[in-house]
Amino acid sequence: MLQIILYFLIILALTKPMGLYLAHVFEGKARWMGWLERPLYRLLGIQPDEDQDWRKYALCTLAFSAFSMLLTYGLLRMQGLLPLNPQGFSGEQMTPHLAFNTAASFMTNTNWQSYSPESTLSYFSNMVSLAIHNWASAAVGLAVAVALVRGLARKSAGGIGNFWSDVVRGTLYVLLPICAVGAIIFVASGVPQTFEGPKAITTIEGAKQTIALGPVASQEIIKQLGTNGGGFFNANSAHPFENPTPWADLFSKVLMFLIPAGLTYMFGRMVGNVRQGWAVFAAMSVLFLAGAGISTVAEQSGNPAFAQYGVERANMEGKEVRFGIAGSTLFASITTGASCGAVNSMHDSYTPIGGLVPLFNILTGEVIFGGVGAGLYGMLLFVILAVFIAGLMVGRTPEYLGKKIGKFEVQMAMIAVLAMAISILGMTALGSVLELPKQGSMAALNTLGETVYGPMTGNLNNPGPHGFTEMLYAFTSATGNNGSAFAGITANTPIYNTLLGLAMIIGRFLVIIPVLAIAGHMARKKVAPASAGTFPTDSATFTLLLVGVVVIVGALTFFPALALGPIVEHLQMTGGR
Repeated sequence: MLQIILYFLIILALTKPMGLYLAHVFEGKARWMGWLERPLYRLLGIQPDEDQDWRKYALCTLAFSAFSMLLTYGLLRMQGLLPLNPQGFSGEQMTPHLAFNTAASFMTNTNWQSYSPESTLSYFSNMVSLAIHNWASAAVGLAVAVALVRGLARKSAGGIGNFWSDVVRGTLYVLLPICAVGAIIFVASGVPQTFEGPKAITTIEGAKQTIALGPVASQEIIKQLGTNGGGFFNANSAHPFENPTPWADLFSKVLMFLIPAGLTYMFGRMVGNVRQGWAVFAAMSVLFLAGAGISTVAEQSGNPAFAQYGVERANMEGKEVRFGIAGSTLFASITTGASCGAVNSMHDSYTPIGGLVPLFNILTGEVIFGGVGAGLYGMLLFVILAVFIAGLMVGRTPEYLGKKIGKFEVQMAMIAVLAMAISILGMTALGSVLELPKQGSMAALNTLGETVYGPMTGNLNNPGPHGFTEMLYAFTSATGNNGSAFAGITANTPIYNTLLGLAMIIGRFLVIIPVLAIAGHMARKKVAPASAGTFPTDSATFTLLLVGVVVIVGALTFFPALALGPIVEHLQMTGGR
């Protein structure tokens, strides 16, 4: 618990300075990178002072994302023809459905990996094809969040900013300088940064082993800061080359919440009331601390079935001894709250309640600080719903920051919430009943030459409720743009790669488009003076209401599915089964 408290105090101390800097950047006051910023605008034909309405801003967001996804798909398919490939990988490792899944994954800031990176991707594919999205998708998330904040802050305005200049500023002034320093810190802690190929060594026992290397530190820093989560190695941040020491582990945890927490203060600063930002920060903090505490207690308690054998009850399965249970559960709570997806332990090996916490974190829409940008605009959608509910409770027209919340804003917020629910529950239901031809020419035919069909559940490596949780977690992680997994599922098949890729796109853009629509409509509204009936949205009461809305929406929507998975599994465990 001291680890959790210490970590939270570090984030609390960094929130205001980071928020001040973000406000400085996106209000256009930062100039120290102007020598690079101005030539970029000229080269790309950008008019940074052009104020775009929400439709044009959304169109630019979609066009930029679609182009980058198509480019990545092509580069992955052609990796055998491209440089920086000492392993000699070809495009055969990236089948069409796997390349689609991977391109969609990194474009949407999900970074789900249906493959083992060290045996599939060249250095070029890692550094160029995929890492470009570690920067671009994070910058897009920042831009959308800032556009929504402008929409709430402006009065009777037609525009919400310029997408292209927001992306450039987010990249140059926020991501680049932190990554330049952070990569050196990772190298100093023992993370490799080399273009040399894998090393063949002889172990102490005389066996031969191949040690994968590569430009890891430069990938690791943007992976954590940009809340991307895609690992250079299959074991992700449990691998000692990605996460060598407890200090490197703490640094990674701080990076994941650094920008999302700072955005809450930036929000309060830009709307002219920092208490509004702290109210959002407080709601996120309550949800985070509750989840981290519950998961830690569950893993420390372990499985009661082992007590009869006189074995230590704490659940160390799937965890690194160098981090321990608290370091692992804290990381799991952060990475699923921050939409990062990096892992330093295997969530599939957690106890039912310990695994329920990271799953529920994603089901909330990952608004527990959330991804870079995505956490703030996701939480502000819940703010709109909370204000609407408060207005119904007191019988007054709901207001937020002096602006009336109308039917349009509530409809857009509900579209975003329902799109995620339909994707997660619909695709999990489909995966639970769908039967497909078995893979492989021999396995697909019976003795009569007829096609053999098998259920999608055949790709689960565990039966019963835990297997169901693996599937539910996969579609939740994809739709929530998280990327972590209950790793007991074999997802590198045409149907899983296709459905998961579609879930990632739905979860990203059916939230972004409603968010930008709300920003545009709110920007045009006038500010009404507060009255005696105005519900204060910067108070502890509103913070608790906001937490309640997030939890209740998640509970009512997903409780039946959770009951079929981790809840019934917990009852089985405590019942000795």
